Amino acid sequence: MDDSISPFCFRKHSLKLKKKKKISKEEMAVAKAASGVLLSRPVTFVTGNAKKLEEVRAILGQSIPFQSLKLDLPELQGEPEEISKEKARLAAVEVNGPVLVEDTCLCFNALKGLPGPYIFNLVLFIEFSGVIFNNFVLTILFRVLLLPSSNMIMIHAESGFCRRLVMKVCLNNLLMAYEDKSAYALCAFSFALGPDVEPITFLGKTPGMIVPARGPNDFGWDPIFQPDGYEQTYAEMAKDEKNKISHRSKALDMVKSHFVEAGYIFQDK
Repeated sequence: MDDSISPFCFRKHSLKLKKKKKISKEEMAVAKAASGVLLSRPVTFVTGNAKKLEEVRAILGQSIPFQSLKLDLPELQGEPEEISKEKARLAAVEVNGPVLVEDTCLCFNALKGLPGPYIFNLVLFIEFSGVIFNNFVLTILFRVLLLPSSNMIMIHAESGFCRRLVMKVCLNNLLMAYEDKSAYALCAFSFALGPDVEPITFLGKTPGMIVPARGPNDFGWDPIFQPDGYEQTYAEMAKDEKNKISHRSKALDMVKSHFVEAGYIFQDK
C-alpha cells in the first residue's frame, strides 16, 4: 500500500513522540499566580500586641502586604486549630475582608499539653497577681526597710518590676514537681479571604524545655522557653536567630507558601 495514500495508522514509518517538559514548582506557582485571586485590600492581621506585630513584620517582610488591627474577639476554649479558625471567622465578619489571626500555645508535656491555648489566661492571672504582689512589696520596702521615697518611685515606674518577678517564678514552678521539663511552643495562624470563606489554618511547632528564666522579660514566656538544640532561651536569642526557628516563623513560612501557591494578587492603590 502506498504510504502517501494510506491511513495514518497504517504508515510503516515510526513517529517519534515529543517528551513533555517537566514543570518546576516555581513555574507552577507563577502559572497559578497568573490566574490568581485579586485582593482589593491588604490582609488585616488581628493583634493588639506590639511585640508580636514586630515579629510578624520581621518574618513576613514584604512578602504579604498587611495592616494590623486590634479587635476585641472572645477568648475561646478548645483545640488551638479550632480556636484560631473561629477567631478568623469572627474577625472576617468584623473587617469584611481578608484577615489573618494567630493563637499561640505553650504546652508542657508533663501536664499533657497544658496550659496550651489557655496560656494567655494564665498570664493575665499572673499579671493580676503581680499587681497585688507589687503593692505588697513596695509597702514592705517602705515601712520595714525604710527605702527612700525617690527609690520607691523609680521601682514603681519600672513597668511591672514585681509583676515580671511573679511571671518568672509562677510559670516555671508549674513543673516543680515533675522531672519532665520538656515542652513545645505551638502557633496556629488562620487566614480567611472574607466572611463567607472557610479559614485555612497553618500550624508551627518548636520543641524545647522549660528552664529558670533568663534574658529580657518583655515578651510573654520567652525567658523560660529554651528550644531544643540551643543553650539560649527565646529571650536571650538575637531576633533574627529566633525568627528562623520559632513556632511563629514556621507557621508563617507555610502562610507565605500558601499565598504563592494560591496566586493571591494585591491590587495597587
